[in-house]
Amino acid sequence: MGVTKNKEVPWLLLVFSLPARSASQRVQIWRKLQRYGMLALRSSGYVLPNTAANQERMEWLATAIRTYKGQASVVQVQGFDDLPADRLQRMFVEARSRDYQKLLHEVKKLLALSPSRRPGGRLNRIRRRFLDLQDIDFFENRLRTKLENLLAQADESDAIPFDMFCPQGFGHRGEDCTFETLFKQFAIRDRRVKRIAEIIHDADLGDEKFGRPEGHGLDKVLNGWAQQELPDDELLQRGMDLIEGLYHAGV
Repeated sequence: MGVTKNKEVPWLLLVFSLPARSASQRVQIWRKLQRYGMLALRSSGYVLPNTAANQERMEWLATAIRTYKGQASVVQVQGFDDLPADRLQRMFVEARSRDYQKLLHEVKKLLALSPSRRPGGRLNRIRRRFLDLQDIDFFENRLRTKLENLLAQADESDAIPFDMFCPQGFGHRGEDCTFETLFKQFAIRDRRVKRIAEIIHDADLGDEKFGRPEGHGLDKVLNGWAQQELPDDELLQRGMDLIEGLYHAGV
């Protein structure tokens, strides 16, 4: 399903500058630009379709840039005289096509292996990246369905899928991560579980929605485990042990 865009003012533009000495902050901002699927213009600035979610993301980035002693503005744009709307849309589609093609290549390599030899950790990373891409696939790229079908084939092995894409399953819903989905679905009222959900959201989505500093450390741990290409069942057990520890620590 595509995003609901503002038809009157279809685009958002982020223009900013950072002090030359702010190398680490510049890298952080660049990563956010990539995560949010922003398209860089040759002249200046970054573009997104005008939606409520995208505007919130741009405004959050602008605030972060100003915190780093930089300057930033978020502008609603009717159009660009040197870039027709259909061409701009094709540029977004082409950007996502490149992202999907990379994942398609990785999944095909895994499918060429027997189920017992497929590294569970690598498949988990592909699934997580696929979820991220869906969030910034603003114009329903045709390669999305192709990748969904290949992942479904990969899921037919004996591996235990963790946080996999499933429209009717327990995964990302709207702006919620999987843990938040479970928390809301089962109407859990424990405050410690709610705080853990906020930590996991900040770690998983990286938008600092709840401002939980623990989320940064948790993200580092999860990424470290993923790089070890651990089996799915071991990743699942480690994740449960970690959450159990957070709960009893009374976060």
